[in-house]
Amino acid sequence: MQLRSQDFKARAAGSLADPHLGKALANLRQRMVLGRIPSVAELDNFEEAREAAKQVRDDALEHLDLLLEQFERNATARGTQVHWAETPQDMNRIVLEIARRAGVRKAIKSKSMLGEESGLNGYLQAAGIEVRETDLGEYIIEQSGDVPSHIIAPAVHRTLDEVADLFHERHNLPRKTDIGELTREARMLLRPHFLTADMGITGANFLIAETGSTMIVTNEGNGRMTTTLPRVHVAIAGIEKVLPTLEDASFILRLLTRSATAQSISNYLSFTTGPKQAGDKDGPEEFHVVIVDSGRTKVLGSELREALRCIRCGACMNHCPVYQNIGGHPYGWVYPGPIGSVLTPAFAGLENAVDLPNAATLCNQCGVVCPVKIPLPDLMRKLREQQVARGLRPWPERLALRAWAWTATRPALYALLARIGVRLGRMAGGRDRLIRHLPGAAGWTAQRDMPAPSGRTFRELYARRKA
Repeated sequence: MQLRSQDFKARAAGSLADPHLGKALANLRQRMVLGRIPSVAELDNFEEAREAAKQVRDDALEHLDLLLEQFERNATARGTQVHWAETPQDMNRIVLEIARRAGVRKAIKSKSMLGEESGLNGYLQAAGIEVRETDLGEYIIEQSGDVPSHIIAPAVHRTLDEVADLFHERHNLPRKTDIGELTREARMLLRPHFLTADMGITGANFLIAETGSTMIVTNEGNGRMTTTLPRVHVAIAGIEKVLPTLEDASFILRLLTRSATAQSISNYLSFTTGPKQAGDKDGPEEFHVVIVDSGRTKVLGSELREALRCIRCGACMNHCPVYQNIGGHPYGWVYPGPIGSVLTPAFAGLENAVDLPNAATLCNQCGVVCPVKIPLPDLMRKLREQQVARGLRPWPERLALRAWAWTATRPALYALLARIGVRLGRMAGGRDRLIRHLPGAAGWTAQRDMPAPSGRTFRELYARRKA
């Protein structure tokens, strides 16, 4: 996916003006935010479970090198061919080499964020291999020529009427508005691709070190058919996806599904351990796992390390007031929302995503709901500090911060200026005591009115009350 994070402000303004997007995102809040409440209540103590999940992920990251080696040994012993890729380009090249050796002409693909990072579909298509997305949300995106706006629900920005119009146009069939009928229509058109594809490509929610297995979680049968019907299966996964044991994966899964789609358990949970063996009724003749770094080692050794705990549930964006109003496209890359505001600068470079660490209110809704307790506001603050240190913020902003810091270290001057400021603010509020235009803060007051101060500083009010 092309990186467009530098256009965040312009794209966010466009999203706010889109009435269809607001309607679609209202559905997200209804289903994934409100629906999560009874789902997490099913657990005896959700907060204890979050702490335990955090510990599991931290331990896995602490012993990442050993776990990856263990995964490779156990996977290879079961007939899996394990490949290592340092960059997204390396991953694309490896997948293409596998396809060419196997004589692949058509590949079907289940949802993969790593595939979006590397632009895998376009790379294979440019090499003459037909690629078809099979996840329903990704299929809608593919048909519309769009890009995903959510890591769990790629087409969440599309309303039912928009999907109905799209299918009518692309499929040349009578227009339908029933969700079940639209789903059956997509299934009818996708089924021939499942039966004729030579290669299936999936991501992996987790890599299980003790068994050498990959695990995928889906709510559709497309993922399972992608792993079993084609004669070649390729799973692509980032290095941080490894977990020590099946028990760890089972435990994390209890939090993943509740946080992602407000379900107690997903409809389909598939483990793949090696290619088809003698006596097996289905499965691929070849099974390849491509393990990808793509900047993750750099993050592992940085102060943003905790972001690698992410299990890609999407809860942070579901609950983020910014994402709830603008959707995922303004963030400009694969990962939107609060986690994207950390991962995009970490993976693609802070200089290429200057606005993202500031695209949050720091209300900590994301931190409260994260099932593995990633302190996202703290990580965004660290990125903001890096921006200032590297001179990546606009010079007027940096100058204002220096002036404030200089003044704040001189209490008498600070108190005098504060007294002047609150009195000017009181006057600017007028009769209704609302500041509608604030010099230097047009981006804030263009969308909201600020309550005017009382005309007295806190110290003055406190002294009066004490007296």
